Amino acid sequence: MKLNLILKKFQRFCLILICLVFLIFKSDFHNLKALTMDDYQSEMVIEELRIKVPADVKAAWLNAEKEIWEPWLSSQDGFLGRELFWDKEKEEALILVNWKNKKLWKSIPMAEVNVVQQKFEDNVKAALNIGENPFQLIHEGELDKQV
Repeated sequence: MKLNLILKKFQRFCLILICLVFLIFKSDFHNLKALTMDDYQSEMVIEELRIKVPADVKAAWLNAEKEIWEPWLSSQDGFLGRELFWDKEKEEALILVNWKNKKLWKSIPMAEVNVVQQKFEDNVKAALNIGENPFQLIHEGELDKQV
């Protein structure tokens, strides 16, 4: 009888131990190593934009990028540079804009960005003699620089 009681207690102990081990290893330990929000705001970030750019208007897109966005971006605090890519098969542009940190990037008023975007669109429409912006935003996001 006493042996049976000891055996049941041992089984419960093993069950609890197995559950604890499972919970510990199931946890996502990567979150423990994640940056705090304050640190994250001070790390370099890359703005990622994907835009539909048909081949027949690619030159107008590149010209407007150079005339409108490039000078404005260069005047922004925290701007480190940018790269433009174009995929011939998909007729898509990839724009990567490097920022010193997310805090500086996100401190730019959206109203100011919208004014520059409107100038960009007006430039393209005038160059192509069309009434609508021929570029469609496919994706916008951000990438964190990995060490």
